[in-house]
Amino acid sequence: MTIAPDIRCPCLSGEVYAACCGRYHSGARAAPTAEALMRSRYSAFALGLEQYLRGSWHPSTRPDSVDLDDDTRWMRLDIEDVRRGGPADSDGVVRFTAIYRDADGGHRLTETSRFVRERGVWFYVDGIHA
Repeated sequence: MTIAPDIRCPCLSGEVYAACCGRYHSGARAAPTAEALMRSRYSAFALGLEQYLRGSWHPSTRPDSVDLDDDTRWMRLDIEDVRRGGPADSDGVVRFTAIYRDADGGHRLTETSRFVRERGVWFYVDGIHA
């Protein structure tokens, strides 16, 4: 799926896609914080960007593929807590709830995600679902 650069970003930051997650998805810039990477990964799920999802996943836990269901519609992202994960940190934790709809109806996914920063690049490591 593609999105016009002047449409609001799926991560609900309030920014347009090009000024928000679009710059990370295009490779023009790396996400500067764990939260920014979390938001960009949510948007990548919403847009079906498997290559970005795999590339932003730490190599130690990265799956061979990411199963993206074309029938899943990502509706909302709420960032609930952020610990560390700033531009000078080497690790961080982001707790979020994502709301989505699929063939079975509406759902909530709440996860506490771990991130690491290596050579200035943030990676998703893993998450615990609540």
